[in-house]
Amino acid sequence: MSFNNATSDPLFNGWQGFDDVYRLIPTSTPALSFLALINIPTVVILLNVLRQLVLPRNPSLPPEVFHWIPFVGSAVGYGTDPINFLTTCQKKHGNVFTFVLLGRKMTVALSSKGNNFIFGGKVANLSAEDAYTHMSTPIFGKDVVFDCPNEKLMEQKRFIKVGLSTENFRAYVGMVEDEVLDYMNRDPKFLSYQAKDAASWGQFDPVTVLAEMTILTATRTLQGNEVRSGMDKTFAALFADLDGGLTPLNFMFANLPLESYRKRDRAQKKLSDFYVNIIKARRSGQTNNDETDMIAALMTQSYRSGTVVPDHEIAHIMIALLMAGQHTSSTTGSWAMLHLAANPDVADTVYQEQIAKFSNPDGSLRSPTYDELRNLPVLDSVIRETLRLHPPIHNIMRKVRADLVVPPSLASPSKDGYYIVPKGYFVLASPVVSQVDPDLWYNASKWEPSRWNDSEGQAQKAFRQYTDENGEKFDYGFGAVGKGTESPYQPFGAGRHRCIGEQFAYLQLGTLVVTMVRSLEMEIASGVPKPSFHTLIPTPKQPRMISYHRRQLDKA
Repeated sequence: MSFNNATSDPLFNGWQGFDDVYRLIPTSTPALSFLALINIPTVVILLNVLRQLVLPRNPSLPPEVFHWIPFVGSAVGYGTDPINFLTTCQKKHGNVFTFVLLGRKMTVALSSKGNNFIFGGKVANLSAEDAYTHMSTPIFGKDVVFDCPNEKLMEQKRFIKVGLSTENFRAYVGMVEDEVLDYMNRDPKFLSYQAKDAASWGQFDPVTVLAEMTILTATRTLQGNEVRSGMDKTFAALFADLDGGLTPLNFMFANLPLESYRKRDRAQKKLSDFYVNIIKARRSGQTNNDETDMIAALMTQSYRSGTVVPDHEIAHIMIALLMAGQHTSSTTGSWAMLHLAANPDVADTVYQEQIAKFSNPDGSLRSPTYDELRNLPVLDSVIRETLRLHPPIHNIMRKVRADLVVPPSLASPSKDGYYIVPKGYFVLASPVVSQVDPDLWYNASKWEPSRWNDSEGQAQKAFRQYTDENGEKFDYGFGAVGKGTESPYQPFGAGRHRCIGEQFAYLQLGTLVVTMVRSLEMEIASGVPKPSFHTLIPTPKQPRMISYHRRQLDKA
């Protein structure tokens, strides 16, 4: 029987040949588009899975974390909880592995040796500029930080170090204390409590309060009188718009046609002009140039070539200092307040340390000096332990400029030779993974400031490695510093990109903590919250309200 005669057979009653088959296939454009929408992504995902499971892997490359969706890769797992993601992958693949993050190949190097591999790498091989300039330049501005060659950045750090002198620090302690006390005596969050009876308890959000306190103290000290006096609603709005550019979205996609990006760019221009006008007024003698702030320090500096630092570069450095310092100090301060509120016995020990050292004959407490602030072991242990559990930056990246050989001490060689990280990949170090490694730290996930009291314990050993107290100092171009690249404790980074503002951060945080603990008794019923990783610097999740009560000895 031929298909042409099929209609004569009862079994094929109603058969119209291949025309009936064609009628069953959707031929309209919307229908075909719908099928393509379903099938093409499925095929792409299937091919991606087969590539990882079936095709032979290049043995010279580090093992790659399995992912379902190409381009997206492990973005969801990493973005939701990067620490859990990295430690889970570490258990499966070892200290060195690669994962895909929105089209980028990210090779991770964990452990102290991994930190040293990345932070101690040569600029010719590993570039911070290539990794970060797409996000930092629209915020900080041109020709500074990561928008210039590394040699120039090292000179800029040398200029900043001039402003971070011990003489200036001695003046800054009183300024920070004054700002904190003034804030607590005038802000509605604390005034509403003062209106009640003395036995009542108020509440405050540490993230909000510390963010406001740190920007006030930073502008009063490093930024100068003109900036501090200009801290009105307009400045706050510009800062907020510029701050909106420091998100994971901005890191992955530097320029999108979104209003938040346009606000970022407008704010950067206005703040840059604001600083340039201050500098011009000082150069012309219209305002007092005899200041201890960073603007005054930068105005006196010249590059090794003899070129005076241009006004727009000074302005952009000041923006970078304000933005970077604001986030790191305020977030660390928030975590410190939360842990002290959850551990009132530790907070009381911090308070008793002040009573022992700074009591006046009338029972009041005097203000500590900078040198005294540096010699408060209980306070110091609180800050170090907070930085151990909550370092401001949990992961640090570099872009690979030339193929890198992974040392055998970090990852065992493959059967065909050493692992190679190819040019064009990114490498990622995560100091926080080392800082909470249960194989290195007793009760690693618990906040225990007392661990820093043992001079022979792991904490102090790691700190000595970090500061290289007895080791050789290295000058990257901004003064001799300990590299600290092999330490499992690296709260401010290590090597040539170690944070230049580390000592100021300790001063600012120390004065904030001392002043608030001296003024307030605190508690938190909900306990210390988990971190949120939806921002570049992990902040405490809600609920996080701290209850407080004014102490009797609340004034210096």
